[in-house]
Amino acid sequence: MEPRRGVVVVGSSFAGLTGAMELRRHLGPGTPITVVDRRDHFTFIPSLIWVPFGLREPEQITFPLAPLYARHGIDFVHGEAVGFDLEARAVEMEGAAAIGYERLLIATGPRLAFDAIEGLGPEGAGRTLSVCNLDHALDARAAWQRFVENPGPVVVGTAQGGSCFGASYEFLLNVRHQMDRHGLVDLPVTFITAEPFLGHFGLNGVGDSASKIEGLFDRLGIEGIANAAIAAARPGEIELVGGRVLPAAYSMIVPPFRGVEAVRAHPTLSDESGWIPVTDEYRHVEHADVYAAGVDVAITPPAPTLIPAGVPKTGYMSEHMAKVAAQNIAADLGGAPRRSVPLDELGAVCVLDGGNTGVILKTDRVLGDAEHPHLIAGPQAHWAKIAFEKYFMATRRRGFVRV
Repeated sequence: MEPRRGVVVVGSSFAGLTGAMELRRHLGPGTPITVVDRRDHFTFIPSLIWVPFGLREPEQITFPLAPLYARHGIDFVHGEAVGFDLEARAVEMEGAAAIGYERLLIATGPRLAFDAIEGLGPEGAGRTLSVCNLDHALDARAAWQRFVENPGPVVVGTAQGGSCFGASYEFLLNVRHQMDRHGLVDLPVTFITAEPFLGHFGLNGVGDSASKIEGLFDRLGIEGIANAAIAAARPGEIELVGGRVLPAAYSMIVPPFRGVEAVRAHPTLSDESGWIPVTDEYRHVEHADVYAAGVDVAITPPAPTLIPAGVPKTGYMSEHMAKVAAQNIAADLGGAPRRSVPLDELGAVCVLDGGNTGVILKTDRVLGDAEHPHLIAGPQAHWAKIAFEKYFMATRRRGFVRV
């Protein structure tokens, strides 16, 4: 095992990148900080919905991690964490020595559990598509080019156990827009979702989101099926629990999310799904040296649903969690006051682009009753998404996470 190295952050997407930069700000240059990620680049995941249509290239929405961290005095290890030895305070690495820590911030994101549903996924027998990572989005681009040459029915949605509902809504609206541009106006488009109603978003709705989404679907000629569970995906069709079979020449289904295997493998680190239980300080409920932020944090849905549907953990929420966790890690090591933000006080902002329209969602509480929920539908959402992408990439490329 390598010598103990101050703070180790596992994962470098929204939560991991933010956590690492906040730790450096709070702790100063004297405390070693190491970031571990199996990817050597950051991807702005919200823009992946544009990649299948050739509207973004990988270099426009990614940047390399090692140079960024080097500029801020942070060590970057390009490798995969395969386990955690909490007694020895060590991150176990694939094909390399374990990395010791004084404090650990887990920000791994999810495992895409395509295997939970028969035939689901880019590598499955049914070969449904995904926009959950860059490789999948590029695969969806190749499939889209084939679809334009040989069009047919379209199915988009989020499977049971999923929580990233915004991505499926965004992709749906972009597909509809691109179909119109290609003159494919008479083909059936179906949206399937584990949500109990359209516009639920895993949050029990945001303001009048149900009526707004239903009205938008009516105008665009989209059939929406809520309380949908997928029985199996097969080439050219998706079968729902209950027996209905949807023909699908092009299908993008966001899969169920689970915790990554390295987390799930530890007997006391996570729940059955691999999500990490935390306190209001984003410290593990049992392990005082371990913190977590982002998609890997356990959040109980605000209300039970007929079909399992998780709570979305947006980039906005992930960054907020990471900032709180980083400040408390710094407090442990003597560099900052403590801070608490209960999960039910987290807010969310989400911009859903639709090509030439879209939806902007804002809520001051993702759990329970929000005091100030807002939902605005219209073309301003498209321009807001583009502006945010440019702002985010310009700031994060430089390591600015507090602007």
